[in-house]
Amino acid sequence: MKIEDIETFTAHDWLFVRVRTDTGLTGVGESTFFMWPESVEVIVKSFAERLRGEDPMRVEHHWLDLYRGRSMRGMEVTSALSAIDQALWDIRGKHLQAPVWELLGGRVRDRVRAMLVLRYGTIDEVNAAAAAGVAEGYTALKVLLFQPEHHAMPHAARIADLVERAHAVRDTVGPQVDLGFELHRNMSPGEAIALIRELEDTRPLFVEDPVPPDSVLSFGEVSAKSRVPMAAGERNTTIWEFREYIEAAGVHHVRPDIGIAGGFTHLRKICALAEAHHIGVIPHAVPSGPVATAAHVQLGAATPNYEVQEHRDQTVAPWSAVVNQVAQIADGYFVVPEVPGLGIELDDAGLAATPVFPRKPKTPRRPDGSVAYR
Repeated sequence: MKIEDIETFTAHDWLFVRVRTDTGLTGVGESTFFMWPESVEVIVKSFAERLRGEDPMRVEHHWLDLYRGRSMRGMEVTSALSAIDQALWDIRGKHLQAPVWELLGGRVRDRVRAMLVLRYGTIDEVNAAAAAGVAEGYTALKVLLFQPEHHAMPHAARIADLVERAHAVRDTVGPQVDLGFELHRNMSPGEAIALIRELEDTRPLFVEDPVPPDSVLSFGEVSAKSRVPMAAGERNTTIWEFREYIEAAGVHHVRPDIGIAGGFTHLRKICALAEAHHIGVIPHAVPSGPVATAAHVQLGAATPNYEVQEHRDQTVAPWSAVVNQVAQIADGYFVVPEVPGLGIELDDAGLAATPVFPRKPKTPRRPDGSVAYR
């Protein structure tokens, strides 16, 4: 069996690939580099030139060959690798007539716990969404705690509002629901430490990305001075980056994204690295498309330290329009597919009818016009 071609499709803010073989088997994958999917598409097409005529079953070899083929790397390169790698594992599963989770060592759980990601909103709107999520069966919720308007607030008012929001959600859902608080890299280390100390009595499962990801030392300072579990990793791409965040920054949960951090081939290494440090995996999966979500479910079914997978409803367009079937949720858990491969296929007509979502960078500003943390 040989690789014949790699097709690319852009829709909404996703880049999908379909790897074709000379036997008729195909595999699908997704890059979640959502700001500029077109840039990843260029790299995928370059990688396709190298992969034509190759054996699709040599996934580890192809990963290393493509990653080390040039010294210019970064998130665009690993995102292109991620999409292709997912597709090659999909082909492997179809060829061997097995779900991907079976190829990864078999199931360690019967279903994968989902964490509903609540949208931005007022305190009342977020609380209502939290209550609705619990009513649907979710036992884990992620709160986008830092709102766009917080950039314009003075320090004391900003901290007070963030603390009020966190306590309001906890009061709404009670102690039987795990909460993650997302800060989206919007704070300085000192400010983050002050806030997190006031969040301790809400007993969050984690506080995520309080500071920009470009400094392991800054994150480590926050973690060392906080008594709340810390999460990071959605903007990291390799085992070498994750090793530093685990060993030097003191994270308690890692958040790799299968659409940017190297697909199955590399994420299973990141998960093993975390397991060696007794650290859980809570993958980044919003605003991922339906193929990356399906891939995460496969990984979650076979990974011991896979804690919970974040999620938003994908039964509506554009998610449901571009595939034959989105990942299924029942009582707050993902259903683990039993079919060969990833268990999902692209819908060409739906892809053609789904326009690319125009994403323009919106850098937050402070009241004086200067650029804020992000």
